[in-house]
Amino acid sequence: MKMVDNKTLDKAMGKAEVLIEALPYIQRFNRRIIVVKYGGAAMLDESLKEKVIEDVVLLKLVGFKPIIVHGGGKEISRWVEKIGMQPHFESGLRVTDEATLELAEMVLGKVNQDLVSLIAKLGVEPVGISGKDGNLLTAKKKKAPNGKDIGYVGEVTHVDPKILYDMLEKDFLPVVFPIGGDEEGHSYNINADDAARAIAEAVGAEKLAFLSDIEGLYLDKDDPSTLISEIYVDEARDLIDQGAVQGGMLPKLKNCIAAIENGVSRVHILDGRIRHCLLLEIFTDKGVGTAVLDNKEAKFYNE
Repeated sequence: MKMVDNKTLDKAMGKAEVLIEALPYIQRFNRRIIVVKYGGAAMLDESLKEKVIEDVVLLKLVGFKPIIVHGGGKEISRWVEKIGMQPHFESGLRVTDEATLELAEMVLGKVNQDLVSLIAKLGVEPVGISGKDGNLLTAKKKKAPNGKDIGYVGEVTHVDPKILYDMLEKDFLPVVFPIGGDEEGHSYNINADDAARAIAEAVGAEKLAFLSDIEGLYLDKDDPSTLISEIYVDEARDLIDQGAVQGGMLPKLKNCIAAIENGVSRVHILDGRIRHCLLLEIFTDKGVGTAVLDNKEAKFYNE
């Protein structure tokens, strides 16, 4: 006969308490769509990659309807250099000529299939698609803020979510890479944050989560202790107007605000370098990143 010691029992009780803490969040978001933008260092570290995919699979298995939208900028740069080309950027945007576009589409397709394989190993049925499939993402040519031509870089003009709805209805997990096309059949490389936001708006997502290499939004950008757990969209606008948000956080926060303005209830900025960051943010009372909320939403963490 095997006896259960107190240490083992305490450990089991701890796991039970975690599940109970997650229960109200599971109940609230059951059968709701969540869009996860996956990028940054977590795509390059195999261990972190597995944890992110485990998180998304768990979300699906407890009743969420996740959609992954992924980038691959660092991998594209690696391949550009590998074949002897030199990556060029203008105002933070990759200059994309025909050769770079062809390479980007190839690399993003490979990243996509790697993610699909990881998901399939965990017993969920994924489908990998590009923004061109089913005319999901229609785009037009985008210029740098200074007006310079940056080639085949696109901005989303329309999202047709039918292909996503069809996959979700059939219990598939869509995995999207952000290559879109215009009405003339030209392809464009689209910023993954922009594509994820546009998709989240089009499908009426309850949540949009940006996974990147930043912990979240700081009240003081130089002081990690000022991490903001939750912020209403009006407060976020005020921070931008005051000039308190700069660098790479500025376009990310603007995407958060735009998503809220177009019907997404909560947008999360998460550090993909933290193991299981999605689960910690969505299913625990403390959270680990920054959540931007519609003004009508109740705060979870700072009540």
